[in-house]
Amino acid sequence: MDLASQAQVLLLVSVSCLVMSCLAQERDYTVKEEQPENVRIGNLRRDLDLNLDPAVRLSSPLQFKPVYKTGDVPLVRVEAGTGEIFTTNHRIDREKLCSGVFAEKRCYYEIEVAVLPDEIFRLVKIRFLIEDVNDNAPLFQSTVINISIPENTAINTRYPVPSAFDPDVGINGIQHYQLVKSVSEFGLDIIETPEGDKWPQLIVQQNLDRELKDTFVMKIKVEDGGNPPKSSTAILQVTISDVNDNRPIFKDGELEVSVPENASVGASVAQLHATDADLGSNAQIHFSFSNQISAATKRHFAIDGSSGTITVKQPLDREVTPVHKLIVLASDGSSAPSRATVTVNLTDVNDNVPSIDIRYIINQVNGTVLLSENAPLNNKIALITVTDKDADLYGKVACYTDHDVPFRLKPVFNDQFLLETAAPLDYETKREYAIKIVASDRGTPPLNTSAMVLIKIKDENDNVPLFPQPEIQLSIPENNDPSTQLIKISATDADSGHNAELIYTLGPDAPDGFNIDRRTGILSVGKRLDREKQERYSFTVVARDNGSTSLQSNVTVRLIVQDLNDNSPAFTHPEYNFYVPENLPLYGTVGLITVTDADAGDNAVITLSILNGKDNFLIDPVTSVIKPNITFDREQQSSYTFMVKAVDGGQPPTTSYAKVTINVVDVNDNRPVFVIPSSNYSYDLVQTSTNPGAVVTRVFAIDNDTGMNAELHYSIISSIIITSRVSPRGLFAIDQATGNITLQERVVTADQGLHRLVIRVKDLGQPESLQAIALIHLFVNDTVYNATYIQEQLRKSMETPLDRNIGDNEVTPQASGYVIVVIAIIAGTMTVILVIFVTALVRCRQTPRHKVVQKGKQSGEWVSPNQENRQIKKKKKKKKRSPKSLLLNFVTIDESKPDDPAHEHINGTLDLPVELEEQTMGKYNWATTPTTFKPDSPDLAKHYKSASPQPTFQIKPETPVAPKKHHVIQELPLDNTFVVGCDSLSKCSSTSSDPYSVSECSCQGGFKTAGQITTRQVIHDFLFKPTHTSLLSESNCCPQRGAAEGGGRWHGAGELSRTDRRVYVNVICNE
Repeated sequence: MDLASQAQVLLLVSVSCLVMSCLAQERDYTVKEEQPENVRIGNLRRDLDLNLDPAVRLSSPLQFKPVYKTGDVPLVRVEAGTGEIFTTNHRIDREKLCSGVFAEKRCYYEIEVAVLPDEIFRLVKIRFLIEDVNDNAPLFQSTVINISIPENTAINTRYPVPSAFDPDVGINGIQHYQLVKSVSEFGLDIIETPEGDKWPQLIVQQNLDRELKDTFVMKIKVEDGGNPPKSSTAILQVTISDVNDNRPIFKDGELEVSVPENASVGASVAQLHATDADLGSNAQIHFSFSNQISAATKRHFAIDGSSGTITVKQPLDREVTPVHKLIVLASDGSSAPSRATVTVNLTDVNDNVPSIDIRYIINQVNGTVLLSENAPLNNKIALITVTDKDADLYGKVACYTDHDVPFRLKPVFNDQFLLETAAPLDYETKREYAIKIVASDRGTPPLNTSAMVLIKIKDENDNVPLFPQPEIQLSIPENNDPSTQLIKISATDADSGHNAELIYTLGPDAPDGFNIDRRTGILSVGKRLDREKQERYSFTVVARDNGSTSLQSNVTVRLIVQDLNDNSPAFTHPEYNFYVPENLPLYGTVGLITVTDADAGDNAVITLSILNGKDNFLIDPVTSVIKPNITFDREQQSSYTFMVKAVDGGQPPTTSYAKVTINVVDVNDNRPVFVIPSSNYSYDLVQTSTNPGAVVTRVFAIDNDTGMNAELHYSIISSIIITSRVSPRGLFAIDQATGNITLQERVVTADQGLHRLVIRVKDLGQPESLQAIALIHLFVNDTVYNATYIQEQLRKSMETPLDRNIGDNEVTPQASGYVIVVIAIIAGTMTVILVIFVTALVRCRQTPRHKVVQKGKQSGEWVSPNQENRQIKKKKKKKKRSPKSLLLNFVTIDESKPDDPAHEHINGTLDLPVELEEQTMGKYNWATTPTTFKPDSPDLAKHYKSASPQPTFQIKPETPVAPKKHHVIQELPLDNTFVVGCDSLSKCSSTSSDPYSVSECSCQGGFKTAGQITTRQVIHDFLFKPTHTSLLSESNCCPQRGAAEGGGRWHGAGELSRTDRRVYVNVICNE
C-alpha cells in the first residue's frame, strides 16, 4: 500500500468517526484508592441519561457489559441490569497503577462498557480519576546520614541533606523536615524546587572548632501532610573536618540534553565541568550521582568520577521513561559537595510495532466467536483498539481488514474500532470466517501488525426433536439387578450439527433410581425394584437438541413391575396369646390368626396349618379361626402351646411360623377338698386348763381352681357335745380365713367330754360357690383316761345324723341306776355279738372277696390294693403319688333349716364325679380327679398309719344323677378311716334319689382297735349318710380284717402312710 492509499484510508476513518460520534460516549468518575469491595462509584444508566423509547422493541433486556482486555484484572464492577458501578475485591493502588507519572500528579484508570442490545447499542469509555490517600510514609534512603563540614565554614553556610522519598502526592507527600535533638551550632532550612520537591539544607549557625568537638550527632525527622500525618526519622551525623577554604563550583548548575532512545550502551550523554580554588589535594574534584535520583535512573546511566562524563549504562526506552533527571555531586574530599542537575530527554524513533487489542463483546469459545446465521446487521462483535508507543507520526495507526468479508470496522474513539456485521449471514453458504485485522503506523518504513478474529456461523435451530411414538410400554420382574437396561429410546432432529445432536434426560416426574444415557438414550434402572412398594411407574423422557436456544420434546414411559414370590407370609404378631374359659364348648372360637403376604396373585394365597397341636386344635382355612378339638380342664392343663405354619402359593413357596399359646381361664368347677383333718374319725385333746383364745386345732382345705374360685372361707355350721347331756354353749370358734379353731371361753365342768364340730368350707366362686363339710372332734378333758370309751363316743358321733343331738335322750344323774342295768344288758349282748362277729369274719374271707377283686379290676381304681401289691410297689421303688391321688369323692348333702334352730336337718346322698354320669362311669379312674396340689405340698397321709378296715364294693351305673345344690362331706383316705358296711346277706335298697346302690359288700364283727387311741396327731375319716335313722352296728364291721389286709395300724404320731394306696368310697346303706 502506497502513501496515497494510506492517506485515503485515514480520511475515511476520520469521516466515520464523525458519523459514529453519537454511538460513542465518555464519562469521568473519581474514586479514592484503597477502597473496600462494593463501594458504589456511580450509576451509568442515570449518568448517561438512557431513556428507552417504548416503541423500540428490544431483542433482549438492557445490558451493560464491560469490555475487558484479555487477562486484565477488573478493578471495578458494572451491574449488567442497572449500570451501577462498584469497586471489586481487587483494591485500587494508585502508586502501582500509575508508577512513573509522578510529575503529572494525576492517575487514571479506563474501561469501555458496551450498552446492549444492538437496537440501543453505544460504547461508553469511562475514566476513573484515582485520588491519592495517605497510605505511604516518607522514608530516608538510609537510616544514618553522614555529612562532612570544614571547621572554617562561615556562619549561614548551607549544606544539602539527602531528602526522603514519599510515593504519595499532593498534600500527602513530603511537607516538612525538622531536627530532633538539635544543637546550637546547626539549623535546618527547606528549599522547594520548581517541580514542587522539598529539599532539606543544614545551616551553620556558629563558628566550628574541630579541636573542641569534631562530631555532632542529631536526628532529622520528615513528615507528610496527611491526616493523620505519617513520618520517619534518620540519624544525622556531622563530622568537622580540617580547614578547606574552597569547595568545587559547577560550570553549569543545570543542564538539559536530548538523547535518542536507541542510543547504544556506552554512548556519551553529557560531560560536567567543575573548578576548585584550593591547591593540592584540596583541589582534586570527584563526581558522583546523588542518592536522590531513582534506582531506575542509576541503572540506565553512569558517571565517571574524575571527568564527570555521563554515559548510557543500559538500553533506553522512551516509551517506558521519556525523561531522566540526574543529580550530580562534585566534592573535593573535605568541603561540602556542590550540586548540578542534568535532565536527559529521550527522543523517539519508530521502533515500536502497532499493537492490536481485541475485546470481545460477544463471548468467545476457545478463541472463536459463534454467531447465529440470523444475526442482524450492525451486530457488534468486538472492540478493536490499536496503539503505537511511538510519538508523533510514528504513533499514528491505520486499521482495516485485508479482504472482503460481511463484516466491517467502525471507528468509535481515537484508535478504537467496532467490528460488526455488514451483510446478512448464511450458514449454508459459509459456516466460518477468519477475519484478518491489520494495523499500520506512519513510520518510514511503516511498521504494521495483524490479528485474526475467528467467527463461526451457527445453524439456526428451528426443528423440534421427534419420537416415533407418544408412549412406551415396559415391564420388568422385581428384584432386578442394578443397572439393568430397559430400552433404547431414540428421537430424530431435522437440523444439522449441534442442532441435530440430541441429549436425553429424564423428566422432572421421574422417580429416583432410573437413569438414561444422555447420548445413546439407553434407559436403565439403577436400583432393585420392589413391586410391594410400587407396582407401576410413569414418567417422561425428554429429548433436547444442542441448539443455543434448544428445542425439546418428550415421550411417556409406563413401566409395570412384575411380582416375584419374594415375601414370606407375615403374621401380625410373632406370638399369639389367647385366653379361653375352661368350659368353652367343643369347636368353639379360641381366636383369630391374622397373616398377610405383600406379594400378589398366587404368591399371596396363604395356607395355615397347625404343626404340633393338630390333635387338640384345628384352624379354619377360610376364616383363620382356631377352634378346639377337645374340651378344656384347667386343672389338668392350664395352657397349650403350638406353632402355626403359614405357606404361600408361590413357586417356590415361602413359609413363616408363629407361636400360639392358649391359656385356659379357670371356671369354678372344683369343690374345696379338706386336707386337715385327713379323717373324720379322729379327735384332739383339749385340756381344761387351756386359756381362752388359744388355738386348739385347725382345718385346712384346698381348691383346684384359681383366683376367687380358690378363695376359701371356713365356718362352724353346728356343734354337739357327744359325751354329756347338755347342749353346747358356743365354746369354740373358727377363723374364716385361716381355719384355726380357738377356745372362746374358759372350760367348765359341764364342757368336759367329746365335742363334735361340723365345719363347712365354701369358695368364693362365681356365679355359684361350691362347698364341703368335715367333722372335727375335740375331747375336752385333762387326759385321755379311757381310749375305749372315747372310741365308743366317736362311734356314736358317726352314727348320729348331723341334724340330731346325741343328748336328745338325756339321762339325768338320778337315773344312774337305770344306766347300770343297761350296761349289764349290753355286756350280755356283747357276748352274742362276738359270736356273730366271728361268723361274719369267716364268711368275709370266702368267695365274695374274690368276686369283688375281679370287679375292681374292671372299674379302674374301685378295688383296694392288697398288702401284697403294696409290697411289690415298695420293691420297685416307685415315686410316691401326690396327695391329689389320695383324695376321695364326695357325699353331697341337701341342706334345709328345721324349725328348731339348735339343730340342722341335713339329707345326704352320694355325689359322684360328673364323668360317672356318662356311659363309662364304671370305668372311671378316681385317681385322675383334678387337684391343685403343688409339687411341694405335704403328703398328709405320711403323718399316720391306721388299722382301719378296707371293705370293697362295686357301684353300678343305672340312671343319670340329677344335679343338686349341695354341701360336701369329704371322704378322706381309708388308711385312716373307720369303715362300716352292710352284711353281705342283707339287701340294701335306696329310698333316696341316689341311683347307685351297694351291689355287694361284706364285713364282719364290730369296731376293734389295735391299741389304745391317743390324742389326735392326724385326722381319721369316716363317711356316713345322715338320712339313716341308725348306722351299722359294730357287728357289721371288720376292723381286724381291714387291719390285716391293709397292713395298717393305729398310731398316734407314727410312720408316714404310703401315698400309693388306693382310695375307696365308703357307702352307708339305708335302713
